[in-house]
Amino acid sequence: MKNQPKIFHSISELHKAMGQPKPMHPLISILNYGEAVFDPKDFENGIILDFYKISFKTHFSGKLRYGHGFYDFEEGGMSFVSPGQILKMQEEEADYSGMSLNIHPDFIRPYTLNANIKKYGFFSYTASEALYLSENEKETILGVFANIQNELKERIDTFSQDVLISQIELLLNYSNRFYNRQFITRKAVNNDVLSKLEILLEDYFNNEKTLENGLPTVQFVADELGLSARYLSDLLRNLSGQNTQQFIHDKLIEKAKDYIMKGTFSMSEIAYKLGFEHPQSFNKLFKKKTNLSPIAFQEQFNKN
Repeated sequence: MKNQPKIFHSISELHKAMGQPKPMHPLISILNYGEAVFDPKDFENGIILDFYKISFKTHFSGKLRYGHGFYDFEEGGMSFVSPGQILKMQEEEADYSGMSLNIHPDFIRPYTLNANIKKYGFFSYTASEALYLSENEKETILGVFANIQNELKERIDTFSQDVLISQIELLLNYSNRFYNRQFITRKAVNNDVLSKLEILLEDYFNNEKTLENGLPTVQFVADELGLSARYLSDLLRNLSGQNTQQFIHDKLIEKAKDYIMKGTFSMSEIAYKLGFEHPQSFNKLFKKKTNLSPIAFQEQFNKN
């Protein structure tokens, strides 16, 4: 069908589309983009992979600049795609040289990695939230890629899958560490995101947008900030120790306290103004966050 993304069910199909020989293993491969031959226009409607794809890009466009003193590393970067995601091939592959590690879910299914891989949030990040690497980090990542490539070329035996799984886990753990470093080195930018989020939520509650739209969702605030929901939660957790949902709830409770202190509205009215369909849900959240019911908080405030 026209205007539909191209779906790759197997790694072999991807290699063929890239003008490359069949992979040495049907369920895992490293594809070198410098050797690929393809026309990005053939995939202008995007592609969907039925497998994981971890890309290392040596020429990474769109490096972030902030003020006069903040620069991202320029030694390449990484992006992560999980099965079923839609991506644009011309953006994803055409503007850089590098390589991708492709892993079919069946390859990791017998291992604990099959469940643990879902814990790596960067598989849900967007391309603009990619991982930028320092020179040392680049060498580390390339070393793991080389180990995987050597294992595929030279040692296909009964131990190969165990060794390859170990290398994949090592690659993911290094990526996790380097993303944590990136959150730290982007502190100025991240604090700016935090400030924008606070302003967004203050406007949402102060202008009673809850009456029309209900409680603000994680996806809503992430979209408003131009970030993926998972990246925003990981960023906030690094800055404040809270994920996005917890952050929203804290701001909601602050607004609830303001209403309670004014003494103008009943608890049911406050719950409604904050976007709750049922006062019981508001009472439960308030007590969870403050260890007091709204009524008990009001009584304690009046005593003081």
